[in-house]
Amino acid sequence: MRVHHLNCGTMHPIGTPGGLVCHVLLLETARGLALVDSGLGLRDSRTPGPRFGPGRFYVRPVFDPAEAAITRVRELGFDPRDVRDIVLTHFDADHIGGLADFPSARVHLTATEADAARRPRTFVERGRYLPAGSAHGPILVEHEPGDGDSWRGFTRALELSDIAPGLVLIGLPGHSRGHAAVAVDAGQRWILHAGDAFYHRGQIDGSGAAPLALTGMERFMAWDRTRVRANHERLAELWAAADPDLLLVNAHDPVLLDRARTAAADLRGL
Repeated sequence: MRVHHLNCGTMHPIGTPGGLVCHVLLLETARGLALVDSGLGLRDSRTPGPRFGPGRFYVRPVFDPAEAAITRVRELGFDPRDVRDIVLTHFDADHIGGLADFPSARVHLTATEADAARRPRTFVERGRYLPAGSAHGPILVEHEPGDGDSWRGFTRALELSDIAPGLVLIGLPGHSRGHAAVAVDAGQRWILHAGDAFYHRGQIDGSGAAPLALTGMERFMAWDRTRVRANHERLAELWAAADPDLLLVNAHDPVLLDRARTAAADLRGL
């Protein structure tokens, strides 16, 4: 399936040169359009307080309507009503902000993450899952990747074939209780969108060059720090393998977004 790499939200945490993006995938499938995550939405720019919470003072989002997924979809010449499905890596505000702009879309996520959003247990969960983010009543479709299926060594994987063959939800808890990665068969290569399983390429490329502002935020937000470290290790293995048929991206690294866009343009030019 054809994949477009979009920036649907810019953020500027202190101590983070280059800032952060909200890397959203737009997929052209046989049954319509699908998104992987939704970034910041139009309503975020109007009422950021109740939708994003006090975390906005740390990550400092721009809240630019021109970056909203619905705007990006229109710019590409598509009808936003054709966005039938949105697959979430998790339910944090900077990943669900655009949901309200696509009220008819089915929203896919792990059952564990849906439960966490409905019944937050900890101080961090109560701060990250704000009622305003789902006040429009999104159509949630819950999945639970089982231990019997695998994808490239990840042992909890589920193909979302009702959306499109080659779209795989991979249970990768740690950052949040029900966090997931999403793998997409883009034809000549797979794309693995790791969500917030890592914030910066320096956490998995062996350089250790991630800004302290990001690693500190990651530790604070983590549901399970041990699992976060294990996810880093597994993703570092994939990075080191450098398989030409796999492109590894995440939600917030602007360099990885730029590389993905260049790779997609190169493939289209073949």
